[in-house]
Amino acid sequence: MTRIATVSRRTNETKIDITLNLDGSGKHAIETGVGFFDHMLTHIAKHGVFDLELRCEGDLWIDAHHTVEDCGIALGEAFAQALGDKAGIVRAGSASMPLDEALAFAAVDLSGRPYAALDLQLYGAELGGIAPDLVNHFLESFAFAAKANVHVKVLAGVNDHHKAEACFKALARALDAACRVDIRRGGDIPSTKGTI
Repeated sequence: MTRIATVSRRTNETKIDITLNLDGSGKHAIETGVGFFDHMLTHIAKHGVFDLELRCEGDLWIDAHHTVEDCGIALGEAFAQALGDKAGIVRAGSASMPLDEALAFAAVDLSGRPYAALDLQLYGAELGGIAPDLVNHFLESFAFAAKANVHVKVLAGVNDHHKAEACFKALARALDAACRVDIRRGGDIPSTKGTI
């Protein structure tokens, strides 16, 4: 079973191309024009052990909002596409990730019911050159496009960079756990409904 997705998203604000392999080795090539955001997306590939190519040309002369939002949508669509009918997957996963003084928790259910519950506690005026609330917006956009239930919470921390990075690493680990194929299921859909 090949679990690879290719997504192209074109709007007047962004041009995005993504290739995602759920059964990869963590290889990545990410270019959004926003260095801090590239750094965060790299963690999804590296710590989720997904192969991810993501290129975005966005209207950064305005600000990073459309780039971050649309990358969340396109990446969520890539996960949904690569998972297909979700037959045989574990479906849910969670992880905690420390980074120095920061500690983040993420839980994911690939339930087909989109929801994002976020408590990131990012209090600074900017984060790597972007507004901190864009991290929330990325996660919301990703959750809704992936049709996933996503909870991310910062449990401890002082430095916003550390808190955000711990969140992305925890999310990556939770996604890795949820996307894995459970051979015990024999290809069965992981829901009492018979469909997700």
